[in-house]
Amino acid sequence: MHVMDTSSDTSGIVDHTATARGMVDAMLTASRALVGISARSLAAVESDVTLPQYRALVVLAEHGEQRVSALAEALEIHPSTATRLCDRLASKRLVYRAESPTSRREVAVGLSPTGRALVGSVTRRRRAEIARIVQRMPVDSRPQLIAALEAFAGAAGEVPDDAWKLGWSI
Repeated sequence: MHVMDTSSDTSGIVDHTATARGMVDAMLTASRALVGISARSLAAVESDVTLPQYRALVVLAEHGEQRVSALAEALEIHPSTATRLCDRLASKRLVYRAESPTSRREVAVGLSPTGRALVGSVTRRRRAEIARIVQRMPVDSRPQLIAALEAFAGAAGEVPDDAWKLGWSI
C-alpha cells in the first residue's frame, strides 16, 4: 500500500513495506556487528562466561537482585534453565544467592563484586570499540543514528546504560 508522505523523495510516495524491510535488514546487519563487538569484548576479559551467561549478568546489573523466576522471565528462558545458568554463575562467583525475605522457598540472585567487575570491564571494552567505529562515521549522520538507536532500544524495552549502573562506575 502506498501512502502520501511529505517527507519522502520527490515523488511524494513512500512504500512503508519496503521501508520496514529495509529497516529490518539494516538492523540485522548492525546487530551482527554489535554481537561481534560483544563477543570480542567478553573474550578479552579472559573469562569462561558465555554470551547467555553475560546477558544474565547484565539483567542483574540493570534490575538488581531478583528471584530466579523473574530472571528467567527477563531472559525469556525456562525457570529450570535459569536455575542451571545461576548454578554456573554462582560456581564462578559472579552471582550470589540469598533466601527471599518473603518466602523461604524462593531464592534471589544478585551480582557479586566479581560479577559487577566483569560487567564493568566488558562494558568499558565495548564502549571503546563502539567509540572507534562511531569516529569513522560521518559527523552529520550521528544525530540521526542516536535518535534511531534510542527509539529501537526503547521499543525493545531496553533502558539506557546510565539507568542501570546502580551507582557503580564503569
